[in-house]
Amino acid sequence: MNALEDRSTISMVKEAGSVRGVGKRYGDFTAVGEVSFALRQNVIHGLLGRNGAGKSTLMRMLAGHAKPTQGSVSVFGGDPFENDAITQQICFCAENQVYPDYFRVRDVFTAARLLYPTWDAAYAEELVELFELPKKRRVVKLSRGMRSAVGIVTGLASRAPLTMFDEPYLGLDATARQLFYNQLLADYAENPRTILLSTHLIDEVSELIEHVLVVDRGQLVIDEEAERLRGRAITISGPADTVDKFTYAMTRLHEERLLGQSRVTVLGDADDPQHARALGLDVKPVSLQELVVQSTLPGSTGEER
Repeated sequence: MNALEDRSTISMVKEAGSVRGVGKRYGDFTAVGEVSFALRQNVIHGLLGRNGAGKSTLMRMLAGHAKPTQGSVSVFGGDPFENDAITQQICFCAENQVYPDYFRVRDVFTAARLLYPTWDAAYAEELVELFELPKKRRVVKLSRGMRSAVGIVTGLASRAPLTMFDEPYLGLDATARQLFYNQLLADYAENPRTILLSTHLIDEVSELIEHVLVVDRGQLVIDEEAERLRGRAITISGPADTVDKFTYAMTRLHEERLLGQSRVTVLGDADDPQHARALGLDVKPVSLQELVVQSTLPGSTGEER
């Protein structure tokens, strides 16, 4: 059993936070509909979906940076909004993090040391060297990739019980992104905590994610353990009538029809591929990247028929 599997088993039932019936509106615009899910302690969660799906809004509410229009948010047993005792346990590395114009890189980490009781200064120094960050340079003078690296160092070295990364890779090259993934996994194994990771580079992080949350147009369409999801997600192709009958009771994520043929992406059971092939249907596994794309394309339902 690897470190991730062991961590998942240990923390199977404990919750670090949750949103229940949460919605967020800005005037006439609904950023998040009525969404409910739980974050399990000491598990890496992937919050996935298209731009504008509501991911950042959900993270801001979990971080206590925004109050929901409806529903409730709970983190470590309390409402994080304007609650210092709880927000000290949360590190939210936002995509568009803003710092005072005069802040140098080292000022960011000085502030983080004061904010997070679990801050590891020695580890922060290691990460600064690893990502080659100029500590005396003002943050506003950094490249986009270096600003992302500042957020990554803050998130990892905070050792916060709930650490959230919103698109942490922006501006980073492939080597720097891999450094981040390696450090995230290694430090998570040594210092377990709840991690929520929002990213578009799903293929790159698919092996890190233990629990998948997919948001589309402000609604939660997938909430499932990654390993179980990988085993259930398949695409079934063949004559439309046969495909319809076979997939009738399944969760259908996306469907395409052409000239009497149908191609449907579904969440099924472990023995469904064998049964489908016995009917002459074509069955293909679906990667996590493909699954997110299929479940958020126009015409996707994510509902059981």
